[in-house]
Amino acid sequence: MPKILIVDDEEEIVRLIVRYAQREGYETAEASDGSEAVELCRKCDFDMIIMDVMMRDMDGYTAVKKIRSERDIPVLMLSARGTEYDKLFGFEVGVDDYVTKPFSPKELMARVNVILKRRAKNGAVNAADTNKAEKLVFGGLEIDMAGRSVSIDGEKAELTLKEYDLLTYLARNRGIALSRDQILDGVWGYDSFGDERTVDWQIKLLRGKLGKYRDHIRTVRGVGYKFEA
Repeated sequence: MPKILIVDDEEEIVRLIVRYAQREGYETAEASDGSEAVELCRKCDFDMIIMDVMMRDMDGYTAVKKIRSERDIPVLMLSARGTEYDKLFGFEVGVDDYVTKPFSPKELMARVNVILKRRAKNGAVNAADTNKAEKLVFGGLEIDMAGRSVSIDGEKAELTLKEYDLLTYLARNRGIALSRDQILDGVWGYDSFGDERTVDWQIKLLRGKLGKYRDHIRTVRGVGYKFEA
């Protein structure tokens, strides 16, 4: 049974999410601030975290950075702030999804289900990749599938997990014009709950980390994106 850590300083929101999560068959644990969440993640294993941004003692972004430095746990961020900057910052930190308050608990659970299913699928794919020890090389841009790492002219690129997944998906489908819906489904696993702007934000962040190889990711007007090398 997957175990979800719910982190929010609003008790009503925590109770609401717990109720819906348990209906979906998930085990839950709760924390009221970022510091408590960090300590719980050091003591227990969680399959996913639902994290509020604005909390006393330690905010959600800081908590995610600390947790991600020690554990690879998918994170869905909750926030009353839904500006483009806020979402970009969340994705830069490495969150898997960003949901603004007020939210539909049913949609929230749908996103949780998708993230957990996607993580399980990626685990199987990564195991296969490790066995193949596959590498994708485009000049000085190298994607090591076994090590789940990317290097640029011999230097390791500091990509978030989602940026790595996005780059790998585009590179595997190089030469193909992919719509935003296709990318959402291929990288995030979203169907009707996806936000196409999520793709644009993540592409922007990814290009910024690829340096001179940023032009490998081309914008296809009226469609989406294409990887060319």
